[in-house]
Amino acid sequence: MDTIKVRTTQNVEVEYQVASIGDRVLAHIIDYAIFFGWGIIASAIVVGLQSITYSPIVFFLLFLPVVFYDPVCEIFLNGQSIGKKARDIKVIKLSGEAPTVVDYLLRWLFRLVDTLLSSGIIAVVTVAATGSGQRLGDLAAGTAVIRTKPVTRQHYVRVKVEENHVRTFEEVSLLTDKDVALIRKLLYKALKYQNQALLDKLADRTKEVMGVQTTLDNATFLKTVIKDYYHQSLELEATV
Repeated sequence: MDTIKVRTTQNVEVEYQVASIGDRVLAHIIDYAIFFGWGIIASAIVVGLQSITYSPIVFFLLFLPVVFYDPVCEIFLNGQSIGKKARDIKVIKLSGEAPTVVDYLLRWLFRLVDTLLSSGIIAVVTVAATGSGQRLGDLAAGTAVIRTKPVTRQHYVRVKVEENHVRTFEEVSLLTDKDVALIRKLLYKALKYQNQALLDKLADRTKEVMGVQTTLDNATFLKTVIKDYYHQSLELEATV
């Protein structure tokens, strides 16, 4: 399993699994199925307009969505096409910043070389050869395609932050990256070894720093704090 580590603009290091060639191929198949369906609809429209002088222009306009499908989807769907979304993969910037419109356009332009003109051979070779699974377009734009779920190592407690997550404790802004990393590590240890004293002490100290009280049990409270913190970090990153 190839992975890459990305340090976000909030100085949080996140490890992702590189999207496999299989996932990328399946994502393309889904996208091409959409192209095929749209092609049938567009062709039917053109046939119905055969008597109109400007039907070639109409035909061209109808197929523009296919031509610009990839960059438009990635720009408006946060680095994903419909196929990528179905396979839980997306485009990210290796610098930790959000990809720009220029980055998406660079990937799209290089697709002519490494996918279309070479029947995908160049893309497969470069993805397999680079440890971060990058094709030529990714190398040019400084991007990579990863699985959307970050890799969580065993010595840290596992947390999953849903896209529609609603924060419970806004006071997580009082914590630092090091605080949360330590909470994850100690919580993992407390749960693994059933160390109630460590769990209680960790929860009490976290409540003290944040200045909060809650009826949640200590384990649930700490997991919620971790989720809230990373959700807030991702939200702040998206606004940069």
